[in-house]
Amino acid sequence: MSLLYEELDFTPTEIGDLMLRRRRMPQFGDFDIYEVKLGEDFLMTNLFHESESQLAYKAFAAIPGDGPLSVIVGGLGLGYTAVAALEDQRVNDLDVIEFLQPVIDWHNQCIVPEGKKLTSDDRCRLINANFFTRASDTENGFDPSQPGKKYDAILLDIDHTPTNVLHQTNTRFYTQEGLLELKSHLAPGGVFALWADGEPEASFTDKLDALFTNATSHRIEFENPITGGSSVGAVYVATTQTSCGEQNAP
Repeated sequence: MSLLYEELDFTPTEIGDLMLRRRRMPQFGDFDIYEVKLGEDFLMTNLFHESESQLAYKAFAAIPGDGPLSVIVGGLGLGYTAVAALEDQRVNDLDVIEFLQPVIDWHNQCIVPEGKKLTSDDRCRLINANFFTRASDTENGFDPSQPGKKYDAILLDIDHTPTNVLHQTNTRFYTQEGLLELKSHLAPGGVFALWADGEPEASFTDKLDALFTNATSHRIEFENPITGGSSVGAVYVATTQTSCGEQNAP
């Protein structure tokens, strides 16, 4: 096998062929580039992950106080959102909901760069489940062992954008009904934050603002070493009302 390219895993799944590969490019020397593909969709690389990390940073910036915080992350990927979340010492427990078991296996086997950080942190659990199914279950919620548990932050990084989804069944989540179901799992003062590719969409910010106490969008620009230029991601942050009726910081 070439030292410049290695297919670490290839697994057919019900939503497409999942691939994890590692390669090198001359301009990056001995740096190992990890990339994830699902069918024809390019999902993630460790070459640039600023917007995925900012998903956690922007969400926690909107949560006042000293914690402790209970957090859900929807979508594991290469783990950068979860790792950024664990940097916040207020986080008491972090459940990462991942639909594809092989992605969890990569981390448990430490064959991806951030695997050891997540699996060695006692606050973190990697759970094989459908985030959207659990979000729609307003009775049992995300943790069937603790029905009705409320969360201080729910961070979502699964689909490309609210209108460009990995599977059509995900579309319902981005409707008013789906977002209100998601909101029911948040504690007073809790935050829902969403990553998306490309420029923020004003129409989606407006939809969140109509359903939550406050909603903002953040434009995340970062260097793209592949193109030699820059790329843009979006982070949407929607806050709920605190128990005393005050509004969170945007």
